[in-house]
Amino acid sequence: MMKKLSLLLLTMILFLSACGTKNDEKKNTDSKKDEVFTIGVIPAQTEGEMKGALDKLQKVLTEKMDREVKITSYPDYNGVVEAMNYDKIDMAYFGPLTYVVAHEESGAKAIVTQLIKGEPFYYSYLISHKDSKYESLKDMVTDVKNVKFAFGDPSSTSGSLIPSIKLKDEGIYRSESDSDFKNVRFTGSHDATALAVQNKQVDVGAIDSAIYDKLIEEGAIDGDQFKVIWKSEKLFQYPWAVSKNTDEKTMKKLQEIFLDIKDKEILDAFGATGFTKADNKDYESIRKAAIKEGTIQE
Repeated sequence: MMKKLSLLLLTMILFLSACGTKNDEKKNTDSKKDEVFTIGVIPAQTEGEMKGALDKLQKVLTEKMDREVKITSYPDYNGVVEAMNYDKIDMAYFGPLTYVVAHEESGAKAIVTQLIKGEPFYYSYLISHKDSKYESLKDMVTDVKNVKFAFGDPSSTSGSLIPSIKLKDEGIYRSESDSDFKNVRFTGSHDATALAVQNKQVDVGAIDSAIYDKLIEEGAIDGDQFKVIWKSEKLFQYPWAVSKNTDEKTMKKLQEIFLDIKDKEILDAFGATGFTKADNKDYESIRKAAIKEGTIQE
């Protein structure tokens, strides 16, 4: 009799324990639903160009994640890195350079990137006005003392890091205040660089190839007014990265949602034809470039 009672008591304890665990899991799930999932976005283009698409993306993510999602466009690249560092955002759309910095400083994890014409790659371009005498990088280097040059944001991969390494290798650039150029400026964004070249405010500018193509397709700049005088090696596309404490289930859900996006307005905002999975190892070449420039320590 005592054995039967003991067995019954043990069964009840196990049952109540299981119920408690399920209730705790439900509470955790409900608690997550109540929390706003925050995303920070770098200013790859001016905020006005991105707003409609980001609002639409925010709505898609809110519906499919079954929790409120808020996307904020930051005024500069470093602002997004700092937001991730101080746990102010759960996810970020980074440039490759800002991603490797954020990964180094806060453990951010790349999970998704965009496809451009089916490929997850882009390039750094040096562009000039069609009326300029520069047809190649060599032409520009030869006449460097007369060249007004523009980078984009100092934390941009294609608008600063990669071209600055190339120009240093050419022996004509050491820093913004120390170069052989007539003058050097940072415009803050890729579209601002393109307009500076088109309006002949600068002779040569560094720009993201995918954004350059997108600006031409949209009619934001006149493609007939430009020529590309240098093209970098392949660069892995801009990552969407989550904070280091993000659980596996959330990461997989985000990947599923992004890979399923077919909305043209959202895709066009990123110059994309689709999204694909990404991983930290995809950005190893950028990490090595950042180490070479002293942006991060090995």
